[in-house]
Amino acid sequence: MPGEPLQPGDFTVAQRVNAERLALLGWTRAILLQLAHPLVAAGVAEHSSFRGGAHSAVSRLRSTVGAMLAITFGDDGEREQAIEGIRAIHRRVHGLLRARCGPFEAGTAYSAEDPELLLWVHATLVDSILRVHDLLVEPLSEEERDACCADSAGVAVTLGARAADVPMTWAALQRYMDSMSASGALVVGDDARDLARAVLSPPFAAVVAPLTALNIVITAGLLPCNIREQYGLAWNPRRARLFNVAVRIARVTRRVSPAWFALWPEARKG
Repeated sequence: MPGEPLQPGDFTVAQRVNAERLALLGWTRAILLQLAHPLVAAGVAEHSSFRGGAHSAVSRLRSTVGAMLAITFGDDGEREQAIEGIRAIHRRVHGLLRARCGPFEAGTAYSAEDPELLLWVHATLVDSILRVHDLLVEPLSEEERDACCADSAGVAVTLGARAADVPMTWAALQRYMDSMSASGALVVGDDARDLARAVLSPPFAAVVAPLTALNIVITAGLLPCNIREQYGLAWNPRRARLFNVAVRIARVTRRVSPAWFALWPEARKG
C-alpha cells in the first residue's frame, strides 16, 4: 500500500547500495570532490559547522545519515520532510566568494540552490558510493550502475538540478565527471584544504583511530590523482600498499558481517 515501508525484496539498486554502512566511506571522497569546486567550498566554509567541536561533528553526521536514510527508505512523509529540511538549509546558503580561487574572481556569487552546483554535489555522491560499493562490497553490473544513476536522479531534480543535465546512466555520469575535471573549475583552495582537515580528522577521530585511518587511506586512494595532490595527501608505493591492505580488510569484514552490523537498521525493516 502507498506510504508503507518497502520490504528488502522490493529494493531498487540505489536502495541496496545505500543500505550498506560502508557507503559512508564513499561520502568522504564525495565531500572532498565537492569542496574542490571553489563555490561549493565557500558555501560550506561560510555556512556550516564543519569547524565546530566534537558535538557539532557528531550531530552533523547523525543529521546527514538520518536524511539519507529517510529519503532512501522512508515513507512518503518521511522523504518529504527530509527533502524539505535540505531545501531549508540550501535557502540559507548564499554569498560572495571572498578571494579569487581558480577561474572564479573574488565577489563571484554562490548559492546552494544553483542547479550547476547541485548537479556537481549529486554526481560526486553517486559516483563515489558506487565506486566504494564495487570495491568493498561487490561489483555491480553496468546495468545495475545505470539503474542506480536513474534511481538517484529524482532526488537531484527535486532539490533543484535541471532534469536534462542529471546523468541517467553510468557512462553519462563518467562523461560529466570527466568534463568537470577538464573544465578548470575544480581548484582546491584554502577553504577546501581547511575543511578537508576537519572531514578527514574530525574532533572524535582519536576515539575511533583505526576507522579514521581506514577512511583516510581509502579516500586518498579513490580520489583522482590531481585532486589528491592538490589536497596534499601523500601517495607513494607505501601508501598504495596500505590502500590495498585497507581494501582487503574492509572486504573481509563485510563478507563475514551479519546483516545487523553491515546494513543500516532502516534497510532491515520487515
